[in-house]
Amino acid sequence: MIKTKFFIFNLIIIVIITGCSAQSSSKDVIEEITVLHAGSLTVPFKEVSEAFEEEYPNYKVLLEAAGSRDTARKVTDLGKKAEVVASADYTVIKELMMPDYTDWYINFATNEMVLMYTEDSKGSNEINKENWYEILLDATVEYGHSDPNADPCGYRSQLVWQLAEDYYAEDALYQKLQDNRPVENIRPKETDLIALLDLGELDYIFIYKSVASQHGYPYLELPDEINLKTNEYSYLYEKASYDVNGKTPDEKITKIGLPMVYGITIPNNAEKPEAAELWIDFLLSEKGREIMNNNGQPSITPIETNDEEAIPKKFQDYL
Repeated sequence: MIKTKFFIFNLIIIVIITGCSAQSSSKDVIEEITVLHAGSLTVPFKEVSEAFEEEYPNYKVLLEAAGSRDTARKVTDLGKKAEVVASADYTVIKELMMPDYTDWYINFATNEMVLMYTEDSKGSNEINKENWYEILLDATVEYGHSDPNADPCGYRSQLVWQLAEDYYAEDALYQKLQDNRPVENIRPKETDLIALLDLGELDYIFIYKSVASQHGYPYLELPDEINLKTNEYSYLYEKASYDVNGKTPDEKITKIGLPMVYGITIPNNAEKPEAAELWIDFLLSEKGREIMNNNGQPSITPIETNDEEAIPKKFQDYL
């Protein structure tokens, strides 16, 4: 009899412990959110995700950086599943992902093009807004940019060169800048160039102001008339254009000069769209905007979208 009572007592304890353990583990389940994003968003998105995970400890954000066009193609061409896609150029989402892979996008941040260098870069002690192209055209100077077909920073660098030709009234400046830049100085995304700058293999790189600032490098701010920064000079920017690959190898898309605007969306193949909405909601919140602003990527307030009715209701208040 005593043994029977003892057995029942132990059985009850086991049931209670097992139940508590199951209840506890259900609360501690970590749900992953995959965010595919432009390389220039690496630093702010890491900070945003850390703050998000602190507020929502049941989520783990998986960040994956690449050139914006390559990022979109991970979904469209490779079938990669992701909760969020963020591009350094909202038109990438529009041109490569819509309408088959998403129905909407939100414009959420801005930036500008600069010329980044190191203290050891040739001509760094004399370079300025008026002579930068002369220094770059010195045969001993090495400069580079990202791949236009992979990364918006790449085709934006080409737009800047075209605009510079008119701004400085220098005949054939665009072609001269192309001819003096070896093909090996083109890399998949803008952040790939930083290592070459560190090693002294490059003296200058065309990159976003936010990236230069985040990494603590000296940089030259270019005139607003050519840096793709502001709506004030959009009428000038649109005079420049550059052709990049489209959805198929035979298709070409003409990129027209526009003020820089970042876009974000939730792909149709997202396995956890509600979690994606929660993360984007955090990015658009006051705390998220503060992180973006502190990292040199001013947020757009109120946000802009291609279709107010198509975006999730959670974001309506930000319009």
